[in-house]
Amino acid sequence: MIDLHCHILPGVDDGAKTEQEALDMARAAYSEGITHIVATPHHKNGVYENNKASIEMQVTLLNELFERKGVPVTVLPGQENRLHGDMLEGLEKGDVLTMNDSGVYLFVEFPTNHVPRYAAQLFYDLQLAGVVPVIVHPERNNEIFDHPDVLYHLINNGALSQVTAASLTGRFGKKIRKLAFDLIEHGLAHFVASDAHNTTTRAFHLREAYKEIQHAFGSGTRYLFEENAELLINGQTVNRDQPTRIREKKFLGLF
Repeated sequence: MIDLHCHILPGVDDGAKTEQEALDMARAAYSEGITHIVATPHHKNGVYENNKASIEMQVTLLNELFERKGVPVTVLPGQENRLHGDMLEGLEKGDVLTMNDSGVYLFVEFPTNHVPRYAAQLFYDLQLAGVVPVIVHPERNNEIFDHPDVLYHLINNGALSQVTAASLTGRFGKKIRKLAFDLIEHGLAHFVASDAHNTTTRAFHLREAYKEIQHAFGSGTRYLFEENAELLINGQTVNRDQPTRIREKKFLGLF
């Protein structure tokens, strides 16, 4: 399996603090069947800044460490970008990093409480430049939770999204779990990834999440999500269905 979202680089954000913690995370990932991890440290979120050059250097060092220690996991470069108005300029300057440096897919994180109004225009501009924004953990955004149409419009206009494994397994609560499954059902999610920060409170749970997807939607949907992870890191076109709206009255009435 490929994990597209993981805070495994040691000492750069709120994920692994030490090389030993990174090793522990890699071994835990491998025990779940994960062979490739995209390191996605936070960038421009008001606390952490991790530019492209520093991430690529840290990824090289971590892969060398894993090889020395006999850990059969490959780390790829990525970045979890908090939405900001200078993203296009950051791409041009070499500050912002696309997933696996493919030049195609860009992980974008919204503030927890809302979706900035300029997101739609920025996403349009990114796509004009050939970059596809991938919204991370939309099910954990308060505005999307209350008004899923906000996400529908962004996806319908070409963005993609990635739900968190722990959301699908219920570790963020029943309501977030329900929304995560609704997003998949309505073609509003295209990837599942761990967003792991450690091996305890924010672990991988990716294998369990894929089992949940298979149970709810069948093996075809599971394999589609797994294939999408590989297509993303290779910069290829991912599988996607025409999105449909989550009817808000029905959505809220289920809780």
